[in-house]
Amino acid sequence: MNAMSESEKSQHPEGESAAAAGTVGAAMGARDSKTVSGTAGDTPESAASANGKAAATPTGGATDPSVGPDAGSGLGPETASDADLSAALDGIDASLAADLDADQAIAFEEDARDAEIAALIAERDQLKDKLMRALAEAENVRRRAERDRKDAEAYGGTKLARDLLSVHDDLQRALANADETLRENHASFIEGVELTLRELINAFAKHKIEQTAPAKGDKFDPNLHQAMFEAPIPGADPGTVIEVMTVGFTISGRLLRPAMVGVARAAE
Repeated sequence: MNAMSESEKSQHPEGESAAAAGTVGAAMGARDSKTVSGTAGDTPESAASANGKAAATPTGGATDPSVGPDAGSGLGPETASDADLSAALDGIDASLAADLDADQAIAFEEDARDAEIAALIAERDQLKDKLMRALAEAENVRRRAERDRKDAEAYGGTKLARDLLSVHDDLQRALANADETLRENHASFIEGVELTLRELINAFAKHKIEQTAPAKGDKFDPNLHQAMFEAPIPGADPGTVIEVMTVGFTISGRLLRPAMVGVARAAE
């Protein structure tokens, strides 16, 4: 029986298994054929020969060591077949063990690849979350910066405008206290004051600074008015404006200074 070399076995594990299986089949077939031939070939002549051999055997039962299954080569046919069968079985076991090791190696590689893919997916999700948070923070910063810019444009001059309100009040009071005689004698001076007041109001308008001057009888608005006093006035509804002491101002819709007014109250 021809046996495959070790290199061929390692390169062709399927051939090794097939060869081993063929060896087992051949050994078992040889043993069975020899057993059958020994049984079926017992002719009268072979039986007589066997009887003669038995008669030639000494009475003490001792056998000739040169006669027997181990005579000559030392191993009989059955012993050689058993050795081939054992070697073939060992080859099959080795082939199966190699296949099992290969399957285990493939399974290990697949598990390692799956673990690596899971780690990459987790890292991707983490980086995506960080990116989304960074984008949201950048958008919030942009919105705050835009709001601050608009507030700076609209209310950047609030402090200066509040300081100029006293100038407006002084010019307005000067014109209110000028009588007819003063206006006739100093007409050019009064006209200059009026022009200055008008120019100041126009400058206020350019920066969205507007007056809030309630009329008498208007409803008192705590968001725009500041009550300086209360007095029961006949014919005036309680909670209405009865006198405007100082006009108010707003800048871009935000209250810059409330109008100072007197408010009517109910008679006791």
